[in-house]
Amino acid sequence: MNAISRLFTPRSVAVIGASADAGKTAGRPVAYLRKHGFTGAIYPVNPRVDNIGDLRCYPDIASLPEAPDVAMICLGAERANQAVRELAAKGTAAAIVLASGYGETGEAGQRRQRELQDAAGTMRILGPNTIGLVNLTDDIPLSASGALEMDRFPAGSVGLVSQSGGILGALLSRAAARGIGMSKLVSTSNEVDLELADFIDHLVDDEATRVIALYVEAVRNPDKFRAACLRAAEAGKPVVAFKIGRSEAGARAAVSHTGAMAGADRMYDALFRQVGVIRAQTFADFLDIPAGLATGRRLAGKRVAILTSTGGAGTLVSDALGVSGFETPAPDEATAGRLRALQSGDEAALDRNPIDVTLAGLKPDLLRGAINALLDSPTYDALVVIVGSSALAMPELMVGAIKDCMANSGKPILAYVSPHAPNLVTLLNESGVPAYTAPESCAAVLDALLRVSAPAGQMAAPVQPSAPAALDDLASGSLDEAQAKALFARFGVPGVREQVVTTPDEAASAAAELGERVVLKILSGEITHKSDVGGVAVGVPAGAVAGRLREMAGEVTLRTGTTPERFLVQEMVTGGTEIILGLHRDPLGTAVLLGMGGVLAELFQDTTLRLVPPGGFGRADALAMIRELKSWPLLDGYRGRPKADVDALADAVVAFSQLADRLSDRLVEAEINPVFVLPAGQGVKAADGVAVIGR
Repeated sequence: MNAISRLFTPRSVAVIGASADAGKTAGRPVAYLRKHGFTGAIYPVNPRVDNIGDLRCYPDIASLPEAPDVAMICLGAERANQAVRELAAKGTAAAIVLASGYGETGEAGQRRQRELQDAAGTMRILGPNTIGLVNLTDDIPLSASGALEMDRFPAGSVGLVSQSGGILGALLSRAAARGIGMSKLVSTSNEVDLELADFIDHLVDDEATRVIALYVEAVRNPDKFRAACLRAAEAGKPVVAFKIGRSEAGARAAVSHTGAMAGADRMYDALFRQVGVIRAQTFADFLDIPAGLATGRRLAGKRVAILTSTGGAGTLVSDALGVSGFETPAPDEATAGRLRALQSGDEAALDRNPIDVTLAGLKPDLLRGAINALLDSPTYDALVVIVGSSALAMPELMVGAIKDCMANSGKPILAYVSPHAPNLVTLLNESGVPAYTAPESCAAVLDALLRVSAPAGQMAAPVQPSAPAALDDLASGSLDEAQAKALFARFGVPGVREQVVTTPDEAASAAAELGERVVLKILSGEITHKSDVGGVAVGVPAGAVAGRLREMAGEVTLRTGTTPERFLVQEMVTGGTEIILGLHRDPLGTAVLLGMGGVLAELFQDTTLRLVPPGGFGRADALAMIRELKSWPLLDGYRGRPKADVDALADAVVAFSQLADRLSDRLVEAEINPVFVLPAGQGVKAADGVAVIGR
């Protein structure tokens, strides 16, 4: 076995610094190993104690009878580092370092963490500052979490990797209380060695795990994380992530609109979307969604039947589903006929959805018949059964009826428990029926099922860059607009016709060539938001451009204290849709931002982000980005508008991504705002541009 496998299923465990007092943190690991049935060898190490219970206590690591597969280190940071060094020399496969006082505490702690890494050598380290791990599949708790005081934990198929130790205990106890089975839980914390991606990889190969849940504070190795998540997707194991930090001020001070619209949290959204990770929006979803996905069922469409014996609860669920884009159609005639045959009289409402079968909670056979009719119906892709107060009297009968019907269909079945009845929720989950106490949870779970059920899209092969092989002539620093657009044109994004001028007479001459009306701008590498200082004039008559240049020069001088010396005279573009195309850099990688452009770009915030893969985007990726925009209908001929040249826009997005990939870290910032997307067949034109080139 490799070191991570031995970490999860050790034959022997040493507890360094073990206490004989099970009430202390250092006393918990031995107590929990024995309480929860670990059958391997346990070696407590404490020079001041001869025995812990009936276990012999060893005075030091050198005295251990063998190299343990795993060591749990319950010592302070300085002593922990020495213990790690001794364990590595003895041949231990992996060590769990519980101590804090490392990288999370500042410069001194970071130095101590580097020393820990050096001390470990080839031995693998979980932590430091971790609460450990729990392998419920094999009854192996290698943790000091107080949640292990509970007597029983149902084993199941949800694996958890958390960068927070406290969340491990929280999810372990919450899942047990609700009857949701977990497989493996691990707290990676400071990740001096083993990290999120290592454990995602391990759980992909773990037969007991069907769904992988991630509690994410920060992804430290984006490439490794991306590869692990893609591997999970290929294996058919959904990954659900809860990422904290959404309220951080993610937008950095930047010279472009893109920097203000692409915060750090949106980069995580982009990363998760591209590698198939489902993002839980609430902490409740973080447990609800994996529990629903663990059934292994798939959702073919958005049509949901709601079976209820209490009208109000059915309406709550119907409303939550509608907000999330699901449909609740009335039963087809054949299905309605089957339902009518089950219940005589006027009590049942069988011609609408929610389908109200009044006595279902008291008559299990009636409930079975209704469930089977709805599962057999071609009208529905999934079923939500409302468990009302009537089930409190006979919970086993209600649960048994639902469970029996699940074997007859592969469609997803969820239970919404309307009364406060924790015992019912637990009983349903333990019986394999995902049960929820909030209508919004039903919608979130069905949405996740729909996403994992969709056929995996194939990444299109990147288009070969059209840029020249050599870019040695590229100047460094903040390029002016003309230079920036020349760079974009070299990669295949054409600009508007324009001329650089320095005098009113030159401006008049240029305007005479470019049209009856033109755009006049100052040309500066330092002033990027030109309109803010009076440096842009649109629709200037050609005959008035000389005078307008003099006015502009005076206004900009007054506002900035700098007199502009160079100007741009541009053709006036009409009949196009304004789009913004920008670049954003982040520790996660480089992303291209696409959205509604122009001066209102930041106001409307209609944008989408996508991380740039090696070689740039494929055409299919670019088209997918365009269709993600809320303003996509404007490009697609909304209400009689001419259809825009979407193909040319896709080419521009591909070209821009190749620019980002090709220049890599040299391209500090880049943006085109706006790109005018002209009617179909007429192409696109970059009307403004920003580029900052590093050395």
